[in-house]
Amino acid sequence: MERVTTTELLPPSEATVIARLSDAIATKQAMLGSNCVSLAVLVATRIVSSLREGGRVIFFGNGGSSADAGHLSAELVGRYCFDRAPVASICLSDATAAMTAIGNDYGYDDVFARQLLALGRRGDVAIALTTSGRSPNVVKGLEAARSAGMLAVVLTGASGDKAARAADIAICVPTDDTPRVQEACMHLGHTICEMVEAALFARPS
Repeated sequence: MERVTTTELLPPSEATVIARLSDAIATKQAMLGSNCVSLAVLVATRIVSSLREGGRVIFFGNGGSSADAGHLSAELVGRYCFDRAPVASICLSDATAAMTAIGNDYGYDDVFARQLLALGRRGDVAIALTTSGRSPNVVKGLEAARSAGMLAVVLTGASGDKAARAADIAICVPTDDTPRVQEACMHLGHTICEMVEAALFARPS
């Protein structure tokens, strides 16, 4: 193992915290001048229409994006800003048995597509989270959602890559720095949940 000298180590510092906060602020400022704002409103509007017609929102993603997908789904099923009735939403990557069975029997590229074809219905909204936009299983999931008549949405980084081309609506935050993409997608996801909640339910007085 190569020996690491102490001059190569960077101790925790306020400078690092400030730098990362500055990076996050710069990303959010860039989002203000992009189509992220109008597309977030469009996605929330389409979700509200779907839910009013008996549809549901289906989230999915890999790794950290899987956790974020589950987080956003939970905001709808539980509550976001105030107490109200639950909203129909699921996160595909939370289904451990289905994920591992499909991955084992068919291949990991099919873990989302097969679930979407089984559980999704025409008019549902399928939302993928992917920082790179290149995950084959996410791309196949978006393609499956569209083929089944669902609205396919992706939250991703600046390049968007194959996932953006596979989606009906691609919200590409203006950076390819993975941590900043994840933070920005969660910001958008939270805001979409807030708009959906406010459009469907009156806030208790």
